[in-house]
Formats: sequence, structure tokens, C-alpha cells
Amino acid sequence: MSNQPPYPPQQPGWGNGQQPYGQPPFQPQAPKKRSVGKVVGLGCLGIVGLFVIIGVLAAVIGGGSGNSKSATPAGKNSDKAAADTKKNDTKTDATAGKVVFKVWGTAPAGALGGLDIGYGSDSDTRKGTFKDGEFEATLTLDKGAMYYSVTAQLQGSGDVNCSVTADGKTKKGHASGGYNICNAQLSSDFTGGWS
Repeated sequence: MSNQPPYPPQQPGWGNGQQPYGQPPFQPQAPKKRSVGKVVGLGCLGIVGLFVIIGVLAAVIGGGSGNSKSATPAGKNSDKAAADTKKNDTKTDATAGKVVFKVWGTAPAGALGGLDIGYGSDSDTRKGTFKDGEFEATLTLDKGAMYYSVTAQLQGSGDVNCSVTADGKTKKGHASGGYNICNAQLSSDFTGGWS
């Protein structure tokens, strides 16, 4: 055998347990990774939550504009309240499957004539005539219609109200003075109801 060591000679500072010059005595830590997924996830959740809140607020605000009656205090006029309820139920049964359009108030004829009334659905518009301070028309309810509306434009002066009723839901409008327009519209919702 030869006198040579089995391994080449080691240089000072390398491989014999000593750290080379300029190197720290420990390994540096890797930079921390940011959790982008969590931030993005919370951002998306926040946006979805915002849309849910907006939808709830719209439903609450929109639900308050329908035809509502205040409750009668217990013990006062209970017979009258019961009679009104029965009267309204009978009226609802008589108008089931119908859309009722109404305009009422004062509307003197102006330079362009009398009150200009239009009513119907998105696919069927008709013209109405205002006589003796009121107008009323009824059409058969088409569940495929996107909306039903009534408009009444004043011709210089007056004060009118208008309403459209379908499936027990009513929307109302009002106009006063000048050439202002009273407008009421019921729109179909995705469940087949009206709002």
C-alpha cells in the first residue's frame, strides 16, 4: 500500500467542521410566504356578502312600497276590520287572473287635450280615457308578461294617482302639476309572482 491517505488533504476552514470565512455560523431562514389564498378568499367572501346585504336591503325597501294596511288595535272596530277583510277577499276572488289599472284625481284638459293615459303589458299597450275624474280598465293576466304598467301624463295642471294590481299585489304612483307623469308598474319576478 501507498503512504497516501485515502482522501485528498483538506483545506483549512473547509469540511473539517469549521465555517469558511464570510459565512454566518447558521443557515439563514427562508423568507415567509404570504397566504394569498386566504386574502383572496376573504375578499371574495366580502364581495358576496356585500351583494347579499344589498339584495336584502332592496327587498326590504321594495317590499314597503306595495299596498299595505295597518292593523286595527284589538277591541276597536274589530267588526269593521273583519268586514273589510271579507270585502277584500271577495274582491281578490273576483279579480283573480286579472290585471286592474286605475287612474283617479283632477286633471283639467290642457292645450294638448285631456289626461294622456297608457296601460298594458310589455307586449300590449293601450290608450285609456279619463272621464269624471277616474279611469279603470281590466285585462286578463298573462303569466308570460314581463311587466304591467299604467301611465297618466298631465296636460299643464292637475293632481292624479294611478295604480296597477295583479295577483293581490298593487303598485301606486302620483303626479301633480305641469306635464308630470303618474307611473305604476308591477314586474314579474323569477318565481312567477309580481313585485
